[in-house]
Amino acid sequence: MNLPNKLTLLRVLVIPFFIVLLMTGHDYMAGILFIAASLTDMLDGYIARKYNLITNFGKIMDPLADKLLVTSALICLVELNRVAGWMVIVILAREFIITGLRSVAAGEGRIIAAGKSGKLKTVLQMVALAVILLKDWPFSIFTDLPIGLSLLWLAVAVTVYSGVEYIVQNRDVFRKKES
Repeated sequence: MNLPNKLTLLRVLVIPFFIVLLMTGHDYMAGILFIAASLTDMLDGYIARKYNLITNFGKIMDPLADKLLVTSALICLVELNRVAGWMVIVILAREFIITGLRSVAAGEGRIIAAGKSGKLKTVLQMVALAVILLKDWPFSIFTDLPIGLSLLWLAVAVTVYSGVEYIVQNRDVFRKKES
């Protein structure tokens, strides 16, 4: 197993530890672990592209690891009453819809690669969650505004936009083929 795939696997293996830390009140430690895991996403992609270490395992597991990490954080934060449930539903609905779209396309031999808006969505979600987990630090030094929650609102908007963009750009996948 190459280094990018090990980093992806590490991201998945960290999730239970992140959940335990967060749910037992160790928010800052959970936030630091979340940030470290999020950074492995950028690092594994960079290494895989730079050294041509792209594998089928990585193509499947890298986005899945991201979704597992973000979903775990969102669900825990709903449980802790720090994030609105409807925001999580919107984010998860987009993920299910686009995963379904990709599955249908793959069945036809088509690959729908992540676009810029999808990548921006992931980054915004991870940054928003990191700031929420760190209780708005370092912004809380300067303001009482809920910066993390504001970033999550932005992430939800970009999530919806990217979902609509994927659907519009790939709407032909939904059309029934004539026999």
